[in-house]
Parts: sequence; C-alpha cells; structure tokens
Amino acid sequence: MAEEKKAVKVPHSLILENRRSLTATGVSNVDSFDEQTIVAYTDLGQLIIKGTDLKINKLNTETGELTLDGQVSSMSYTENQVSGGFFSKLFK
Repeated sequence: MAEEKKAVKVPHSLILENRRSLTATGVSNVDSFDEQTIVAYTDLGQLIIKGTDLKINKLNTETGELTLDGQVSSMSYTENQVSGGFFSKLFK
C-alpha cells in the first residue's frame, strides 16, 4: 500500500522588523527573486515583496518558512486564480 503525501497547511504570517528583516510563514514556494523583487506563493495568494538589496536567507518549503534581509518598500498579494485555459476563455 502506497503512502500518500498530504500537504500540510501552515498558518500564514508576516513579521517585518524595521523594514530590514522579513520572516514569512505559510510559504509553499518562491517563483522568482532578485535584489528588487521576490515572488512567493502562499495559500492566501501570491505574495510580491519589493525593495532594494533583497536577499533570501532561508527558504524551507517543508515548514513553510521564508526569511529575507534588505530594504523592504512594499508587500502585496494577488488572488489565487484558477484559469480554465484557452478553450474556457474562447467559449465563454
């Protein structure tokens, strides 16, 4: 009998200290990152972090923890959207 791997939902929280150090929980993945933008996925939507000199110190997708340093200027969410693809848009 094969053991099923279930995704454990971790509560999402953000702790920003002096706009220089950010700890986020409930992060399932990081899509892209550079010194100005980090795009992370959470159960509550895509989290976009913007700033300067951003660097990821720790990413653990098993525990859902992300820590980063740098000058954070903004954090915003986009909603989780499930797209039906090309044909669902065509036949709307």
